[in-house]
Amino acid sequence: MDQARIGRLLFYDKILSGNKNISCGTCHHHDHAGGDGLSLGIGEGGVGVGPERTAGTGDDRIRKRIPRNAPSLWNLGHKDFAVMFHDGRLTAADTYENGFNSPAEEWLPEGLNNLIAAQALFPLTAQFEMAGNPRENEVAGAIHDQPNTAWPIIAKRVRIIPDYAKMFVQSFDNVKTSTEISIVEIGNALGAFIAAEWQSYDSPYDAWLTGTPLPGAAERGRQLFFNSARCASCHSGPLFTDQSFHALGLPAFGPGRTRPWDPMPRDVGRMGKSNLQSDAYKFRTPSLRNVALTGPYGHNGAMPTLRAMIAHHADPVGSTAAWTPDMAQLPDVPWLAAADFAIREDRAEMARQAAAISKKSVDLSDQDISDLEAFLHALTGATALTRPLGRPEQVPSGIPVD
Repeated sequence: MDQARIGRLLFYDKILSGNKNISCGTCHHHDHAGGDGLSLGIGEGGVGVGPERTAGTGDDRIRKRIPRNAPSLWNLGHKDFAVMFHDGRLTAADTYENGFNSPAEEWLPEGLNNLIAAQALFPLTAQFEMAGNPRENEVAGAIHDQPNTAWPIIAKRVRIIPDYAKMFVQSFDNVKTSTEISIVEIGNALGAFIAAEWQSYDSPYDAWLTGTPLPGAAERGRQLFFNSARCASCHSGPLFTDQSFHALGLPAFGPGRTRPWDPMPRDVGRMGKSNLQSDAYKFRTPSLRNVALTGPYGHNGAMPTLRAMIAHHADPVGSTAAWTPDMAQLPDVPWLAAADFAIREDRAEMARQAAAISKKSVDLSDQDISDLEAFLHALTGATALTRPLGRPEQVPSGIPVD
């Protein structure tokens, strides 16, 4: 728990970002159940938290929306979690002899304790998430060579702060002096905090597993979920995810997750990692624990409510046809507005995405959808909004906490 307490401070400390203006907690805030309540995040350069976050002003304003919805942190420390990010680009493997198959390849340092610790390092070196733009700071400049050149810069920022130095020496057996604090210990502290802080297994559904009946609507929804609605074919196991990848045909918008050889404002999902045509537009099945607290929904937050997301699963084609841009939870950014929905004008691209849908339609009545929604609310933990450590009021760097 001592390492988790360090991680709690680091999680909310903007010292980890290139321009010292955003923290992990900005987009995964306690006030918003570990998310930000937006379809696509407002990253480095923005101001505030949650749905009220703005895109900044002047030279510091954002240059791009975050291409994907901020993923939930719930139960990432569970032993069954094996895939991270919407496209699964981080897994436990010895591909590069450091324990992980990741975007950093052989440059990811050895010694990271688990997937969460490894995952925590990547937003730090993402330009529009936390690093900032080239020529703005030394971190942003370093990542344009390769990601591992930025991590020592961030680690030095932390270890020269006396309070952090003292805590790391006290809590990590391998750290005898502050000079031994590296990005590995920082990642492990963040991972320890995320694993400990975002556990949730005390929902009405968990009580049902031990014999306590669910209310009528939730019980009807449970039966639908595990039977005729076929939800459990993907949302299976204790975490309600098969950790596999499926194409749901969610309405496209935003900047997309472009690649150097594919500058179109689209997101090809798992194919971006695997380079397999068969993976085009597929995204990881999310866990449904506390799902009622973590909207909007989908890899790009296209669906504003649980009901809308359930209806989309039932009829992806019809749902996409009925979708309107005002359903996206996007803070106003006038200088990006022209591009926000540009991809929707590309008929060939829209046809490709529609053709890739792998989810078969299922006949659900309005009552069925209501009952499924009630069951999903029964996956909300009784103590989900009361976390063991919570948000700190201040951090050792002295930078104000969001």
